[in-house]
Amino acid sequence: MNWQIKHFSELTTNELYDILKLRVDVFVVEQTCYYPELDDLDRHPDSLHVFTYKDGALAAYLRILPKGTSYKEYPSIGRVVISESARGTGLGHELIKAGIDACEEHFNTSTIKISAQEHLVKLYQQHQFEVVTDGYLEDGIPHVGMLRK
Repeated sequence: MNWQIKHFSELTTNELYDILKLRVDVFVVEQTCYYPELDDLDRHPDSLHVFTYKDGALAAYLRILPKGTSYKEYPSIGRVVISESARGTGLGHELIKAGIDACEEHFNTSTIKISAQEHLVKLYQQHQFEVVTDGYLEDGIPHVGMLRK
């Protein structure tokens, strides 16, 4: 898999469009979750966008925010999304691994905190994330805080 890791300023117009379209298609339309998708964190100078294409279409994406953005002491991985056509192929595991690798390379740490949708807890546990909070609603969807040490 050819993973691309870019800062906002390095994204092409087409890559940005593809990323935003996939995120809106899945999070807003498919999950019927109405929230402010454009939160200005994409353009933070240290945010990273990790993604890959398959057969000319964006297949997987996640965003990494530096520590001090979502969490005071940890970088975070979020906006984790797999296109509908690529689900069930193991790409989600590859994406999480690519995100962890990017944190290690760019932020010199593998300690990462996330806000995980509850139904994905087992996926993240396979990558050494542990539940560290009680459940809570985020934009109407059950989540838990998880930490990878």
